[in-house]
Amino acid sequence: MTTLFLAAELTAYRQVPTSTETYDLAHELTLDALQGEVGDRITDPPQPGIKSLALSVAARLLTNPGGVRSESAGGMAISYADAQTGVILTEDERRRLRRSVGIASGAGMLDIAPEDIAPPVRVWRAL
Repeated sequence: MTTLFLAAELTAYRQVPTSTETYDLAHELTLDALQGEVGDRITDPPQPGIKSLALSVAARLLTNPGGVRSESAGGMAISYADAQTGVILTEDERRRLRRSVGIASGAGMLDIAPEDIAPPVRVWRAL
């Protein structure tokens, strides 16, 4: 199993004590979410950029597991900047993850249609 981050790193990142059970769950859910996006392309040790991404996903999961947007009690109110439910990667996180494992993002020039079906391509040039 690939180790994305250590329990001590998650504790230092969140600045909140993290139990072994909480670390194990956060690590497993984060790894599952990342592998769900890029499969088995994550190496051990992970490629540059993956540890910081994984720590931010795990911290978000533990900080706001229910995806609450805001809560208040008496005169105190807390608003969360990121109110996602569960372990969901943002578009920016997906892009960073794909770049880290070498998957190109954006439009490509790959045409998978058979040659007899694909329209002929003519390049127009001014004379």
